[in-house]
Amino acid sequence: MRPIRFLSIAGTDPSGGAGQSADLKAASALGAYTTSVLTTVLAQNTCGVREVMPLPQAMIRAQLDAVFDDITIDCVKIGMVSDLDTARLIREFIERYRPAHVVLDPVMVAKSGDMLVDRDGFHAVRDILIPVADVITPNLPEAAVLLETDIPENHEGMEAMLPGLGALGCDIVVLKGGYLAGEVSNDLVLTPKDTCWLEAPRIRTRSLHGSGCTLASAIAALLPRHDTPIEAIREAKTYMTRALAAAEQLEVGKGQGPVHHFHAWW
Repeated sequence: MRPIRFLSIAGTDPSGGAGQSADLKAASALGAYTTSVLTTVLAQNTCGVREVMPLPQAMIRAQLDAVFDDITIDCVKIGMVSDLDTARLIREFIERYRPAHVVLDPVMVAKSGDMLVDRDGFHAVRDILIPVADVITPNLPEAAVLLETDIPENHEGMEAMLPGLGALGCDIVVLKGGYLAGEVSNDLVLTPKDTCWLEAPRIRTRSLHGSGCTLASAIAALLPRHDTPIEAIREAKTYMTRALAAAEQLEVGKGQGPVHHFHAWW
């Protein structure tokens, strides 16, 4: 059985823990053959974001052409998109080539608290890309930005967000609850049929850098291997929990270190 062919459309992280680095590591650890298209060059590390430079549209188009013209892509994970033109370009290729699974991580706020997109970037994600995604994976601050509301403080507040998130045009929503306090880190999943909680213990670690990119990429890489989306999301959640539990072994960086994508391998 051939490997799943995975495409990351995202920005860089020279420290290796987030963005395209996290995408490629997570999908590779889960057995996918990874390809990539770069949208934005970031100067960042485990302590924060220093500079953001979107690539020219012609270069992004050339990369998308090169990948889709040559390789049959099974699943796509979309990460950082900082402007409307890039969002429209990505949507053009998604609609033209129709990959079976598209997961969008609506990256707008870094773990350090740095805003990564401006108002145009917000509309690019909400109005252009969410309607062509199969799964979106907002954390609580991102969900609050998308709905222009306050960040919820409990599970009831998360549940209250689901109707609004579902109305944005994506069939499946994975609302991540890691920002809440407490001994658990539960995520809330909305599908066309029902809603369910995915439960996990909270891993006490500062190594959270790239965790959102990692979970979204794991979901994308696992969707083609499962009969139902919820099975793929559940397995991705388990992988994420184990990657967090092993993160301190890496001892990378002075800030929020990366998760251990290859915890099952080394």
